[in-house]
Amino acid sequence: METYTTDDALTAMGFGKLQGLVLVYAGMGWVAEAMEVMLLSFVGPLIREEWKISAQDESLLSSVVFLGMLIGACGWGYVSDKYGRRTGLLFSTLFTTGMGFLSALSPNYLSLMALRFLVGVGLGGSHVYSSWFLEFVPAQNRGFWMIIFSFFWTTGTVLEASLAWIVVSTLTWRWLLALTAIPCFLLLPFFGITPESPRYLCAQNRMSDATLVLERIAETNQAALPPGVLVYPRDDEVDHSALTSEADHLLPLREKECTDDDVISPKSGSAAALRSLLSRKLRRSTLLLWFVFYANSFAYYGLVLLTAQLSNANRSCASGLKYVKSETDTSLYKDTFVTSLAEIPGLIASAVLVEWFGRKATMWCLLFTCCGFLGPLVLYQSELWTTGLLFGARACAMGSYTVVCLYAPEVYPTSVRSTGVGIATAMGRVGGIICPLVAVGMLRSCHQMEAILVFEVVLFLAAIACMLFPFETKGRAMT
Repeated sequence: METYTTDDALTAMGFGKLQGLVLVYAGMGWVAEAMEVMLLSFVGPLIREEWKISAQDESLLSSVVFLGMLIGACGWGYVSDKYGRRTGLLFSTLFTTGMGFLSALSPNYLSLMALRFLVGVGLGGSHVYSSWFLEFVPAQNRGFWMIIFSFFWTTGTVLEASLAWIVVSTLTWRWLLALTAIPCFLLLPFFGITPESPRYLCAQNRMSDATLVLERIAETNQAALPPGVLVYPRDDEVDHSALTSEADHLLPLREKECTDDDVISPKSGSAAALRSLLSRKLRRSTLLLWFVFYANSFAYYGLVLLTAQLSNANRSCASGLKYVKSETDTSLYKDTFVTSLAEIPGLIASAVLVEWFGRKATMWCLLFTCCGFLGPLVLYQSELWTTGLLFGARACAMGSYTVVCLYAPEVYPTSVRSTGVGIATAMGRVGGIICPLVAVGMLRSCHQMEAILVFEVVLFLAAIACMLFPFETKGRAMT
């Protein structure tokens, strides 16, 4: 009997119209998250000025969002591995939308902090978009299409900077919060046309459902499936028990094998998934990914906040005055807009490097280069030099973050992919929680050199960690 796997089918059909639909839908999810994250660099100073809160409270407003994202990343990843990618996407989107609109109505600081924490919980599911999208992409095209997918994030950062530039000068921060929640809301009416991941369905032994999805892809792309029966590739790590029923013998061998231990069913526990991630085969990759995600999040989100803080800190510390944010000062929006555009060359560079040199070399190369751009900022620089150096650092940080988001789903098998990427993303949120204390707190206290040195050490260690990843995934089939 002729058989084929999901990878065989996707390779035969190529990247077509249906993958384009998945790309746009998942990309809009990333636009929504990018806008919510960029929002943090604008709302903090405005809230501080209106409600007269302290610098520590301003930093905490950003940190609680990342704390929510940490919890959400683990939770939504586990939900999407147990109940399906679409289930995780739907409920995380509903949650984010609702909490986003409610936060615009916050009557005081504590309620705003609580609601932004809940927005963070919803945003924690954004990594499911990338895992879901990559599970539709043929192996030979994954690097290229992940870079294209990441342009949606950059679009979100530029949109938010532009929106803040326009809205804050004419309306209030409440309007900014409400308008920022709209892209997430726009995903809901189109949810019904999104397909479930065929890899997930196959991993759950729902072979007929997976075949129907692949047939829909073939029809939409005007392509043909390979001849034969769909099977699930065996994971050599798993010791499967023998199946003895007559019905079992009628199944293709590999489909039978996927009905046992390698399937994460709704009855499986999170402890089983964690044991799999820390098994002998995956332990080294998992632990290194946790640190690299932490460092990339710390650097990327820290640079977003540095852009909003560094120029003003330079002026106030050099003059010996306490930091003051002027209501009419538009340099914050201009600098953030310019450095957000830096993500475009960063993505182009990573797209070229990832196909030439692979995932690992691209990550450590970009992280070391980011260290080089940040180095001169240990000393006070002019506003032009500061913006230029942050432009280069932001480009490298975005490129590195994009590649690790590509690498992580390729490392894990389908049955624990969303959980594995979710926990790694959660570790990254720890970096997001800590970075406001460095990027805002230390700069407000005129400790610029110390703040930059912290970034340098974290980035340097992350580059070393990338060198220690056990294998390269370029061109490999997703297990």
